[in-house]
Amino acid sequence: MSQYAPFIKPYIEYNQFGWGPCDMPDMEVPYQPFCKSDRLGKISDWMMPVQEKKYANKYASTFGSNNSQYAYFHEDDDATFHLVDGGNPRSLKPYQRNRYRPNQRNNVRVHGRNVRGNAAIGGGQGGAGGAGGAGAGNKYGKGRDMRRGNMGRRFMRNAPVRLRESSVVVRSDWVSIEEIDFPRLLKLSLPNIKDGVDVVTCGTLEYYDKQCDRINVKNERPLQKIDRIINVPGTIDDPIIRRLSKSMGNVFATDDIIATLMCCTRSNYSWDIVIEKLGTKVFLDKRDNAQFDLLTVNETALEPPQDEEGSINSPQSLSLEATLINHNFSQQVLKIGEQEPKHKFDEPNPFEEPGVELASVAYRYKQWQLGDDVVLIARCKHNGVIKSPAGELQFLSIKALNEWDSKAANSVEWRQKLDSQRGAVLASELRNNACKLAKWTVEAVLAGSDQLKLGYVSRVNRKDHLRHVILGMQQFKPQEFATQINLNMDNAWGVLRCLVDIVLKQPDGKYLIMKDPNKPMIRLYDIPDNAFDSEGNDDEETSDDRPFLKSLGN
Repeated sequence: MSQYAPFIKPYIEYNQFGWGPCDMPDMEVPYQPFCKSDRLGKISDWMMPVQEKKYANKYASTFGSNNSQYAYFHEDDDATFHLVDGGNPRSLKPYQRNRYRPNQRNNVRVHGRNVRGNAAIGGGQGGAGGAGGAGAGNKYGKGRDMRRGNMGRRFMRNAPVRLRESSVVVRSDWVSIEEIDFPRLLKLSLPNIKDGVDVVTCGTLEYYDKQCDRINVKNERPLQKIDRIINVPGTIDDPIIRRLSKSMGNVFATDDIIATLMCCTRSNYSWDIVIEKLGTKVFLDKRDNAQFDLLTVNETALEPPQDEEGSINSPQSLSLEATLINHNFSQQVLKIGEQEPKHKFDEPNPFEEPGVELASVAYRYKQWQLGDDVVLIARCKHNGVIKSPAGELQFLSIKALNEWDSKAANSVEWRQKLDSQRGAVLASELRNNACKLAKWTVEAVLAGSDQLKLGYVSRVNRKDHLRHVILGMQQFKPQEFATQINLNMDNAWGVLRCLVDIVLKQPDGKYLIMKDPNKPMIRLYDIPDNAFDSEGNDDEETSDDRPFLKSLGN
């Protein structure tokens, strides 16, 4: 016996009539290669040179070009392989040139500036719908603008994404109830909501100074500091709402809270609203010491302001600057003085304090029927009053847009464009501050203001955030302006009603609606009753708000 394993000769099938297998498998279509690396037809070709171009289709499929599923066209892969050479871009094929170059027209619109320094903005000359930008006739300047814009876009694409912080820290004991993304909210609609009915009117308004309509860039006016106070208490702290909640309505809020909810789909920054539910009554309120009342700046811009500690152009500094500008501007354009006439409503200002001069603000507490026994009571406000040519009183909502640094904001230079191309300036502001302008429009519509006065306030020097000048005024009818900025009030009412319905289905307690800081959605949380209580205001909260809410529940 041999200790080695036996060797069994393999059976080799010999084809004496040709090359390949002896037996053809029983199939309609013989095997055809589907990968260029197979090269089954070239294994026995020793005579034909590899680079021969005469028989380019020698290895094409014999089934014709009509059957493209099994067609095979040979190409020498080794000959087409080459190293990448970025030295001469002209050596690239035409379809490879500018392959990753962004849209040049958009670059000119956002980043482009010609050699003379004039901004090339979409909307161009003649306002928002004009044709061409400044310096469009300079072909050399335009080419440089495009290259500079492309470099800016490439830098933006490679820049790291900055995560925003939420307006409030979500704690571990908070229960997430629902998450609603913006595409769902944009599909909502609640049509045929009639204008609100006045329930209570209070406060005193001063008349608008018509001389302010003549302000322009050449005749600018310094912005003054007005030593007046505007009280903006929350919903539950409002004595008028407390009084009305005992006899009418079941949803209570203020105009700025309602506008924030209605325009939530346009917001990028995080915000939050506290909700108190007791039985069938819902109170929409803001947190104490929150930054809810501060205005945002360039929130919806392509390049919003970046967080830089100590910078006057950080989001926090710009927000405080814009809020102070609006406060001073809304009072400076009025006829201030004891001898000047004033318009008084039925009741005095409910927030008067002894020894404190209040700003010219009047409040309307209005009621809306939202269907299915949902009655909304909201506090709205006016900033001034004016007499029309026919002698009728018209109530005003007065707001101010502010320019801080046109270069850093990629915006239009107001001092160059405001008088000649005001439409282009407004279009730039609508792009950079879409949420803020929409909220102002909603507040004016809710209050029933006859006019929305917009002022243009700019820094004296872009590096000085303390001194400002008024460069112009512009007025709109709120309903027409809402149509111009594509603000659908039916959708706005639908968003509000949807959120109210969700809260009404929940048990009694305290809730919070928060805009996600980095995603287009809002979140609803069930929070403890003492979620925002601190050592400094525990006693005040317990002695003031809680007994009032408990009395409503009883």
